[in-house]
Order: sequence, then structure tokens, then C-alpha cells
Amino acid sequence: MTIDRNDAWVSLLELFRAALEENGEHDMAIQVPFVGEVHDYRGETFDNKRIQLFSLVAHLLNMVEIKRSVDERRSLESPDMREVEGLFAHNIKLLLEEGFTEEDIVNLLPTLRIEPVLTAHPTEAKRATVLEHHREVFLDFKTLLESNLSATERCDMEARLKRDLYKLWHTGEIFIEKPDVPSERRNVLYYFTEVFPEVLPVLDRRLKHAFEANGLDADRLMRASAYPRYRFGNWVGGDRDGHPLVTAEITHETLMLFRLYAFVVVRRKLLYLVKTLSFKLSLENAPDGLRKRVADLVASLGRAGEAALERNKGEAFRQFAGLILDKLPLNTERGHSTTLRDRASDYRFREELIDDLRILQEALLAYGAKAVAYEDIHDVLRLLESFGFHLAELDVRQNSMFHDKAIAQLLDAADMNGTEFLEWDFDQRKQFILKELKTLRPFAGLKQNLAPEAKTVTEAHAVLEDFIRKFGSQGLGSLIVSMTRSSTDLLSVYLLAREVGLLVKGEEGIVCQLPVVPLFETIDDLAAAPDILDDFLSHPITKNTIRCQQRLRGDRYPVQQVMVGYSDSNKDGGIVSSQWRLHRGQHDLAEIGEKHGVTIRFFHGKGGSISRGGGPTKDFIRALPPNALRGDIRLTEQGESIEQKYANRVNAVYNLELLMAGTLGKTLASTKADQAAHPLAESLEWMSATSLSAYRDLIETESFMEFYRQATPIDAIESGRIGSRPARRTGATSLSDLRAIPWVFSWSQCRFTMTSWYGLGTTLERMKQEKPEEYAAIRTATAKDSFVSYLMRIVATGLSFSDIEIMRQYSCLVKNATLKQRIMDKFENERSRTVQHLAELFGVSVDAPMFQLDARRQTLLAPLHRKQIDLLSRWREQKNYGYGNKEEEMLLSLLLTINAISGVMGYTG
Repeated sequence: MTIDRNDAWVSLLELFRAALEENGEHDMAIQVPFVGEVHDYRGETFDNKRIQLFSLVAHLLNMVEIKRSVDERRSLESPDMREVEGLFAHNIKLLLEEGFTEEDIVNLLPTLRIEPVLTAHPTEAKRATVLEHHREVFLDFKTLLESNLSATERCDMEARLKRDLYKLWHTGEIFIEKPDVPSERRNVLYYFTEVFPEVLPVLDRRLKHAFEANGLDADRLMRASAYPRYRFGNWVGGDRDGHPLVTAEITHETLMLFRLYAFVVVRRKLLYLVKTLSFKLSLENAPDGLRKRVADLVASLGRAGEAALERNKGEAFRQFAGLILDKLPLNTERGHSTTLRDRASDYRFREELIDDLRILQEALLAYGAKAVAYEDIHDVLRLLESFGFHLAELDVRQNSMFHDKAIAQLLDAADMNGTEFLEWDFDQRKQFILKELKTLRPFAGLKQNLAPEAKTVTEAHAVLEDFIRKFGSQGLGSLIVSMTRSSTDLLSVYLLAREVGLLVKGEEGIVCQLPVVPLFETIDDLAAAPDILDDFLSHPITKNTIRCQQRLRGDRYPVQQVMVGYSDSNKDGGIVSSQWRLHRGQHDLAEIGEKHGVTIRFFHGKGGSISRGGGPTKDFIRALPPNALRGDIRLTEQGESIEQKYANRVNAVYNLELLMAGTLGKTLASTKADQAAHPLAESLEWMSATSLSAYRDLIETESFMEFYRQATPIDAIESGRIGSRPARRTGATSLSDLRAIPWVFSWSQCRFTMTSWYGLGTTLERMKQEKPEEYAAIRTATAKDSFVSYLMRIVATGLSFSDIEIMRQYSCLVKNATLKQRIMDKFENERSRTVQHLAELFGVSVDAPMFQLDARRQTLLAPLHRKQIDLLSRWREQKNYGYGNKEEEMLLSLLLTINAISGVMGYTG
């Protein structure tokens, strides 16, 4: 069978069907959607295997669409790289057209820094084993489409693809047991060890080609060391906000495991140098710098150094590479790295290895091996600059209320009445904290028996202090305070850091060895954020810490990181209010930074869905306020987004290039842009308030939570085994305690997707009636303004995932008919208004494709929704009345439908 390039998906399904037939599964083969003989999937015959069948078919569709996107980009690149929107060549072309020079671009590039941060939020419904099978199938499929295979080779490749499809078919898709933190850590380690290190050289080459495509001097990038900085972060093993399984021990294990694997990655690159630097050159004739350093290395390594010198005689470069390979602090068995080693002669800090590689690079240049020096050695240096000896920076996040309890307990331990601290108002707390921060005296001794919250915080901080003492602060990110409500929430962290020696007397005065970062999440907190940050940046310890961090990290300018939350602001106020508050908040926070002479590094707490900050990267960056991006950006990558963006290397290159190229373009263009607030700020502020009112009117409707808990599968999601983190922060059943992820996840499963559109319809209708001139301005801005266009397009995308008929079917699960009708009337009327006004703004009909989900996905979803509704009804009955023993069996089926529906839609929460 030959795959038809014009309809690769059908060809892939035919291969899957053939695999089933060849293995005797005729009954399943005839039910493969779109190519089988069965077209009606109803009733009891639509069992767990049929659910899994639809899920697998959806994932194959996702693979084909990824491949099609890659092919489209390549076809555009072939005649002219500059035609692929959002990438290096395109952005450089636009900058040159706007009057920027090669000098401007080269000067800016080395200051740029992007940092994707991988998290283990429970939005990835697939097991790591399944993800690995997906990668194998994708590579098989890609090879069949792209390779010039002989007939025999093609036959063998198709047979392999069928085998891999069959393995995937018989691999359980969902977690039977709830995953633990170590398993989530193993999953993200794959990307840090197997994907990101391999794509960095490709990104540098693509930047070089982009220069050439625009007629610029590509060699200047190397001469001026003008390559941008790629950094990576990690929350798995550090994020303990409402996560009791992330203990101090887990954090210590994570730091040491990532250090081990950093050396594994570096060793892989050094082994390549040892194998390939086979130039004929005796040590006697080597450049003085290399020869002298070889002598030093042999002396420090002792017998191991002498043994290394005996290898590859007459090939000085290989000998040198062998010596630095032997200085890695790794124990190896049978050629494989096994454990970390602690030997006095080994490298402890990455700068030591970088210095040695620079000596090797200079010696190769003197020899005349320019290409090797500027490519092979350059690649290893870039690897070390990005990953160091730590792979990714680990952040430690905790909730401000948890910190409050910890301080109260420390005060109790010091016989200072912690109950009073919890009852104090802002001014009383602030005065107490300011007085305390004048000294480095802790409240309690390290070995004192502390109450739970104080014990948890101090033990975690002690792990960080120990790591810094041994290896420096590289490998550690920051101390993030979620639900930051006031400046005392941030200053309190200094008190907690003081307990274990993280607060120290440094060159600058009293400093915190790790930066403290606010996380502004709710609508009210985002509004208060500028005043909170202003107060925090005014404190001497904050000023000292910023200067100290600039010195330690080699930043060209002082930086204060600020995290903004897309998920909770959306849950709190709806999509319009969330997006505007985030936009305005960033502008105002950047101004506060400027007031204090500090650049604000925004850390965007985004998820994969529209409701949680998802959207096209290039449009997201363009929509940022002009003063909010100064060449430095962090953002979270969560759950299924990690797989979608980075599971295969071609896609990983594309998504990282989008982020870096967008940062380049936006940063430089912003230097000529108006730095004032948005020109339509007054109208957008009104829209935000109006939308917030409409959204709150819905969620505060009497018995709304009763409707929510019955019409959506939230109870099944909470009972699932998707992520190690609990669905609720404290276990309470209130909306405020429910995490944003399951909130979005549950609405998406039943196709309401209200978190991505509710409130805009009412807002636009009122604006058209009461403020027609402003409505006309918003219509014009939808086509021309980057922020308004982005907002309207992501809402339209969110609407395309909703389905009024499916919503009605799920609403029938609500027992109270009056409640059901009251809430459904609100949903139906708001959806109708939103579609109508978006159609007017975009100049399309209400039936336009932009408001519709792809027909193939709709076909796959219909039977899955019917099955899920039936299972929810019967499962709840089993739970409520307690008869029969099928509750667990039904839950497994429900989780399969949840996994399948999220697979078809392409996202969960």
C-alpha cells in the first residue's frame, strides 16, 4: 500500500485497518472511522475498545495535520525563507523594511532571552508510554512520506508502521493509577535530554540562513558572539502550591537528577569531539595555550590524566577533548553514565568547562579548522550556555496563605504569638516585617520541632541553600509566591528565607540568594499589582538582591521577574476581563519597573487552551504592550502543549524559533512604538467591566454550581488519574478552591467552552447600542490593532469548539428542570450574541468556517459525547444508590471518553 500524499490521513487509517486485519481483529477493522464498513456507533456495542479506537484515529489526524503544516512551511521556505510568517527570516525582513539596520539587529540579538518552563499540571491525559509510541508512529509516517525508498524498502517501512500502530492500539491510553511526581519528572526529562539539546544547533543555523536570505553578513553572528540566549525552566519537583507530594526530598532528588542528566548530555557532545577531532598534530607543535592547559589537566587528573594522554597520540585535539571528558563528575559503567562523582579534580561549575572549550576553539582556529571551531565547538559552547550543569532552572512556588501559616508557626516556636500575626492588617504586618528584616536572626533553630507549614517551607528552603553552597545558584530559578495580594506577601518570603541562611550579607548588603517573584492571578490582584510591585521594589533587600542577581547571572541590566496568571484570572473574570487586565497590568508594571530602573521580565503562566492563555505564538507576542517585552520572556508550557509543540524535533525547532523570532521583532519594533497605554484603553476598560459583570452574573446565579457539577463531567475528572496534583487546593467544594485547569477541562468536555467566550456577546451588544462610535472603533481595530485582533480571534477559536446541540444534551443531566432551563437560556443567548457580533466585526456570516469545528472532528466526537453522557448518568446512579459493583468499571470507561474527547479536540484544560 502506498501512502497518498494528497490524503495521507486516509492512507494512514487504511494501514491501521490492515494491521488489525492481519492480526485477526476483523470486527474492529470494519469499525475504523472513515475507512471501515460500520458507520453507526451506538448503544452497548460502543464499548471501551471502540472509544479507544476513536481516540487513536483522532491522534493520527493530529499527526497528519502536524506533518501537513511542516510541509507547507517547507514549501514556502524553498523559494524564499522570508515568506514564512513569524520566523527569523520574515521578522528580519520586516525590521529592515521598517528602517532598522544590520547593526541594530546584531547589537540586540545577544541580549535576547527566551525561557520555556515545563510544568506537570494535570492537562496531559496520555501516559508517557503512549507518547513514546506516538513519536515512533510519527517518525515512521514521516519517513514513508519524505524518503525516496525502493519498493522493497517501502514495503518494509509500511510493515514497521503497521507494527507500531498495532503496539499503540494495544497500549492502555490512560493512567490506571494516579501518576506520581517521579513519573512526571521522567516525562519532562525526555524533552530536556533528547529534544532541546538537539534543536539548538538547528536554531542557530536557521538564524544564520535568515541573515543570508536578507542579504546580511551571517559570519558576523559568530564574530560578534551575537547569538540569542535559550534557557529552559522546570516546575516538576519544585511547584508545591497545593501539592503535598512535592516534598523537600523530591526537590533535592530533582535537582541532583537534573544535574546528573546535564552531564549525560554534555558527555554525549564531548564524546563526539573525541571521535571526530582526528587532525594530525603532535602536542609539541600545538599552540602554547593548548599545550600548557594539557599539562595542567594531566597534573590535576593524576593517573587518569596520564592514561587519557596515552590515547590518540599525535592527535592533540582529541587528546585535549579526552582530558576534559575525564573531568566530568560522572561515574560510568560499560560506557554509560550512572551516578554523579565528587572528585576534587572534576569540574564543579560550567564556566570551568567553557574556558577549556574556548582554548580548544582558539587552537583549532590557529590550526586553520575554522568550520570545526565555529560549528562543532560552537555547538558545545551553546549547549553549556543554555543547559549548564543543571539542564533547567527549578522554580519553587508556594501559596501566600501557606506562607502566612508558616510564619505564624515560626513565631509560635519563638514564643512570639503567631495568632496575632494572622489577625493583623496590612500596616501592622508590614511594620513588623520591616523591623524584622533589619537583622539576620532567625525565629527558630533548624533542628527545632516545627508545625507542618513551617516545617514544609523551611525544609524546602534548606535544600535550596545546600545546593547553592555546593554548586552555586545556577540550576535554581526563583521563589514564586502564588496568589500575591500585597507587598507583605513578598517581603514575608525574606523572613522565611532567613530561617535557613538564604538571606545573607553580601557585597550589596543584605540579599536573598534567590529572587522572590510575585504571581498575580485574580482580576483584583492584577489591578493592584503595580502598587504592590512599587512597594516591593522600594525595599532595600529587593534592591540589593536585584543588583546581586545581575552580577551573578551576568545580565546586562537589572531584572525583576513578575509572573502573570492567565488561568485563574480567566476563571475569576472571564476571557475579556482577563485578557485586558493582563494587557493593562503588564503595561503598568513595566512602567513601575522603569521608575525603579529595573527591566521587568514577564513570566506568562499560560496553558494550552484559549481560556488559559493559549493562542498562536506570533500573535500573542505581537499583542503584548510595547513596553512589556524588552528581549526577555518566560512562559509555561503545560500538559498536552508540551507534546504538541516539542514531541518531534521539527516541531520543536519551529515553536522555539517562533518564540525567539517574535521576541526579536517585537523588542526592536517597540523602540519606535508609542509607549503610552493602548489607544482604545478607555473603551477596553469599559468592555472589561461589562464583560466581568456578565460573567459574574452567570457564575453567581443561584445554584449555578449545582448545574455545573451535573452538566459537566467534573466529578469524573476529579476522580481521574491524570496528574499527581489534586484538583482542588484545599479540598473544599467551592468554585474558588477548584483549580482553573479542571474548571476549563470540564467545560470543554461537554462543549460549552464558556471560559473562552462568555461575556463578550453581552458586552458588544451593549456597546453597539450605547456607544456606537466606540463599537465602530473596535470593528476597525479588529482588523488593524494587534491586541484587539488577537482577543477577537482567540474568542472565535474558542467558540468553534462549542456546540449548542451537544451542550443541550449534557444539560439534560441536570435534575432540576427549572435550573437547567434558566442556565441554558443564559448560555444559548450569550453564544448567539457572541457569534453574531464577531461575524459583524470580522465581516463574515454567522455560518463562517471560523466558528465551526472541522467536520472530521465533529464526526469523531458525536458518538463519544453520547457515550460519555450515558456513562455519567449511570455512574452517578451507581454512586448515589450504592447498588452493584460496576462503579470502578464505569469510571474507567468515563476516563477513556475524557481522554478520547480531549484527543479529538486537541486540548484538555
